[in-house]
Amino acid sequence: MEAPEIHVEELKKDTEFLANIKKLEEECKKEQSIAKGYQLLDAQLIIEAPEEEINEIFTFIVNSAFDRLAEKLSKAQKFNVEEEEDKATARAIYEHGMQRYSENDKKGAKEIFLILSHSIDKHSLKDAMLLHAAVVISGKSFDDFIDNIVDVSKMDENDPLAFFVQTFSHSISEMFELFDKEVQEAREEIRIFAKS
Repeated sequence: MEAPEIHVEELKKDTEFLANIKKLEEECKKEQSIAKGYQLLDAQLIIEAPEEEINEIFTFIVNSAFDRLAEKLSKAQKFNVEEEEDKATARAIYEHGMQRYSENDKKGAKEIFLILSHSIDKHSLKDAMLLHAAVVISGKSFDDFIDNIVDVSKMDENDPLAFFVQTFSHSISEMFELFDKEVQEAREEIRIFAKS
């Protein structure tokens, strides 16, 4: 089934759509909701809002996510990715880590993936984040990671966690064997971090 065609110019003039965006913006600010921030971002991208508005929302999402992460870590709590707000928060941190990796900031990317592996409560996602960190530790470039380690053909677009890369060229256990030394190093860094 094809997605319905979106008529941007019509949406820009649609008073109901614009009123819904305004309402979403107010709720997002009032509730400090990252999940609503993503909904707002999607809506603003659809109507091709000015870049400064898009950047403002994106900055809100990232800053709020790291504030929440600090709060979770201080209380020794985990992200429950079945819960909408926690999922959106983890997503924002993950996307920031992927951006760091794509900009060749391997130290920053590794630390983000390690923190996510430590602070997400879903086992399969923890492992995927651990593998991300191990790949970064191995020195592989972002392009090499995307082109040779990730398997996009296995991704399920209907998975609510699809924005986290979790499908690889081999099973996760085989990937752990391939990057055994780096996985051990990553686990040790998490262990040290968890103790502090």
